[in-house]
Amino acid sequence: MKAWAEWFYKSKVWSETREAYLISQQYICERCGAPAKIVHHRDYITQANINDQSITLCWDNLEALCQECHNKEHHAKSERKMRYRFTEDGNITPPPIHEKILAKNRPRGDYNFTLQGRAYVV
Repeated sequence: MKAWAEWFYKSKVWSETREAYLISQQYICERCGAPAKIVHHRDYITQANINDQSITLCWDNLEALCQECHNKEHHAKSERKMRYRFTEDGNITPPPIHEKILAKNRPRGDYNFTLQGRAYVV
């Protein structure tokens, strides 16, 4: 939960809306049929729309989800960003997280090889 949205998710009106919506869906995930415990906003809440009740509290914008489906919804975009890609000249580029992991776990003085075959000492 983002810090700027904490007040909303802890509010009585959200708690009551969330509970009523889950009851209306019989606590069943609307995507896979598993037990639901999360009420997801189809149009994500942002700092710009957090005070707009048609976004935050309207049942047309809510969806009962299980944890797995909710994770898929929110992590699908970041997973796409983490895939290997190609530059315009055809060289493969690793996902950004890959470079961070390598840098963190590489011993000092170890060689680092770029994808273009160049090596340098870290």
